[in-house]
Amino acid sequence: MRRVLLGFGLILLSLNAACVTNPATGRSQFNALSTEQEIAIGTQAMPELIEGYGGVVPDPALRDYVTRIGMSMVPSTEAHFPELPWEFTFLNSSVINAFALPGGKVFVSRALVERMTSEAQLAGVLGHEIGHVTAQHVDDKLARQTGLEIGAAVIGVIAGQSQVQGAVELANLAVTGAGVYALKFDRNQESESDSLGMRYMTKAGYKPRGMLEVMEILKAAGGGGGQPEWMSTHPLPTTRIDRISNELKKKKYRETDSDPTLGTFEDRFERECLSRLRTLPPPAK
Repeated sequence: MRRVLLGFGLILLSLNAACVTNPATGRSQFNALSTEQEIAIGTQAMPELIEGYGGVVPDPALRDYVTRIGMSMVPSTEAHFPELPWEFTFLNSSVINAFALPGGKVFVSRALVERMTSEAQLAGVLGHEIGHVTAQHVDDKLARQTGLEIGAAVIGVIAGQSQVQGAVELANLAVTGAGVYALKFDRNQESESDSLGMRYMTKAGYKPRGMLEVMEILKAAGGGGGQPEWMSTHPLPTTRIDRISNELKKKKYRETDSDPTLGTFEDRFERECLSRLRTLPPPAK
């Protein structure tokens, strides 16, 4: 972890900030990081994060499956984003979680995937995390958190993206137990990533209702009402369900449920993913 934080500190010294229009969101954005710096952050942090989450799922076919779903959406991303060195990591973790690092590093946990029933739901989660990358939400937070060490910022991003379990622990202890302060994604960014994920998954041939179903899974996993919104970053699943339901009623998605060119692919998900997961020993953590 010290090695990673040192690398982030060096990057901090060479930040080149500029105000640009983000090609995915269309909004003006203060870019604290160049594309090369984003890639460097993600590449440096990735190995220790994988280790902190118990490694990858020990089945190459399952890892390839997750990569295939994620990569199917990459060509639909905007501007230079398809050329990023995208990697989709299937974590062998009992924590329900998904998150992304700058530069195209996307992670999803086994515990979350095991609660799904369709490939469209998996595409929804991966598409949401792709949206965090293309919306350059780390840049947004760095612009707001002047002087915050980038190492702490990146770990905080992961904690901010925690979907149900372990968000507080990750924020306070980081993945490997290092004590850092969390840099949190705000609720508007989560909603923005939901919308971008719906865009990407639909273009890749998935029914966008899969995103709504993911929120229903998270609501059930959270055990119902009474739970605070995670670290004041994620809207409650009910809030996101309502917002996504309204978006599905808009013209661009209104006919997607009956569109024969779009699918949910439950059978393929059972055959290529769930059935193989059931043969594996439970994750250690």
